[in-house]
Amino acid sequence: QVQLVESGGGLVQAGGSLTLSCTASGSIFSIVAWGWYRQGPGNERELVAGITAWHSTSYADFVKGRFAISRDNAKSSVYLQMNSLRPEDAGLYFCNTLGGPYVSWGQGTQVTVSS
Repeated sequence: QVQLVESGGGLVQAGGSLTLSCTASGSIFSIVAWGWYRQGPGNERELVAGITAWHSTSYADFVKGRFAISRDNAKSSVYLQMNSLRPEDAGLYFCNTLGGPYVSWGQGTQVTVSS
């Protein structure tokens, strides 16, 4: 069973940067497309960025030009570089397969952006 562990969140001022990491256990990592999702207070979980097995990336309009997703198959890890952070970027960030079927969700990593 795949287990996901997210890390790298924290408190940052508006305009600042953070890099999130997600490490997956199991042997399927390299052949799967992965995504970063976020859930703000009172909001549904939404897709932020995705990366396919061949490293093609996609982004939600609200992060284009500010966030960058990448992956390292040797480390079974996917990353989210977040720049020019805004207060509305705050939330609990998760990684999981891109578009499903989803594996068990991890605990997520909290991002807080102060204005």
